[in-house]
Amino acid sequence: MAHVRSRYADLTREELAAVVPELLLIGQLIDRSGMAWCIAAFGREEMERIAIEEWAAASPIYTRRMQAALGYAPERPGEGDVVSIFKGLQLDIGAPPQFMDFRYTVHDPWHGEFHLDHCGALMDVEPMGPDYVRGMCHTIEDPTFDATAIATNPHAQVRPIHRPPRTPADRTPHCAWTVTIDPAHPVPAPVPALAITERLRAATLDLAPIDVDDEGLADYTGPLLSDVDFAAFSHSALVRIADEVCLQMHLLDASFAIAVAARTGEDAEALLRIRRKQLLGVAGIAAERLARALGASDLLEDDALDAAARVLAVHPLLNPAAYVSASVELGEVAVHPSPAHEDDAWIALCGPAWPDALRTIVRAVHPRLDVEAEGSDDAWRAVVVLRDDEVPEASEVGVVRFSTGAAFAFAPRRSLPITPV
Repeated sequence: MAHVRSRYADLTREELAAVVPELLLIGQLIDRSGMAWCIAAFGREEMERIAIEEWAAASPIYTRRMQAALGYAPERPGEGDVVSIFKGLQLDIGAPPQFMDFRYTVHDPWHGEFHLDHCGALMDVEPMGPDYVRGMCHTIEDPTFDATAIATNPHAQVRPIHRPPRTPADRTPHCAWTVTIDPAHPVPAPVPALAITERLRAATLDLAPIDVDDEGLADYTGPLLSDVDFAAFSHSALVRIADEVCLQMHLLDASFAIAVAARTGEDAEALLRIRRKQLLGVAGIAAERLARALGASDLLEDDALDAAARVLAVHPLLNPAAYVSASVELGEVAVHPSPAHEDDAWIALCGPAWPDALRTIVRAVHPRLDVEAEGSDDAWRAVVVLRDDEVPEASEVGVVRFSTGAAFAFAPRRSLPITPV
């Protein structure tokens, strides 16, 4: 079977090792954008319910996809161990490395613990007060941690040892949890929206297999590592991981849209408005971070179009290539009907009538860049142009910049195997 060539295949192995953790962090920032507008539209408590439905309807699908892609899926579905659960968290947009600094302990295949030495999400909500902290660390995390874990084993339970609000205020680690697998544990019912997301093209999209002959690791079948060393993976494996992480984002956005639609009802304009605001915010910060990771930021004007093309080619709005049919050339993006349009994904929100997301992306690379678009809703062409004047940053991007993740810097880490204690 012929597979669509990934756009990430054009990056070097070194570039991919830098881009993959960026993509994981970008996925976390989707909620920093979307939930702000949910609070404004529906209030804090309803926002919490949206977050639960959103993550619980997406994470079980993408958890199993990554297991299958990297070869650590349980031999029999539903019989995975805590090591498989922890590996999944390390490759989950809900737990980007270092920003959500998970530290793991494995007692045996059925018992483990993790704590967070640093929780970027907590750093974002603590200034908002204890109600928001309890909402995230209690109301949202209890059902969503379990929803992720039971994708590996339906009898897995994640339970707190301690968690915020922090007492004392500077307590570390920020939180600690046990993970226990016991056949006596009841299996929680999935959220209804999971049945909808499981039918999406993103849930079952076929991607090119990893080339096992490529230099470097082709899977994650070895021991659990304290920190994933992305540079140890092969070029082929990193391409697949990058594509899978982008699908995680699309699945999360799809479940976000389902949850918001349940609140907006027949008001399609309200749903569209919130979804586009969410996209604008995360698109701008994503472009900024990807430009920095690829060395495409702070370029001379003569290089601005080339820098924009490099960022657009790897931006999650347009990836994976098997999901979003588009060609990215110097100064031009051409979009065609694709599985992403069938799912009403991010790209389906864009077009000649609303090129704002592409504008936000290119302006994050250079503030004088703009786009001009023409065509139909699902087949259109956007030309990147350089204007005379700089354009101020979109207010939606400023909302996401409130997150400490916007400027977060990754640090070198040693990758050590974790053995049962």
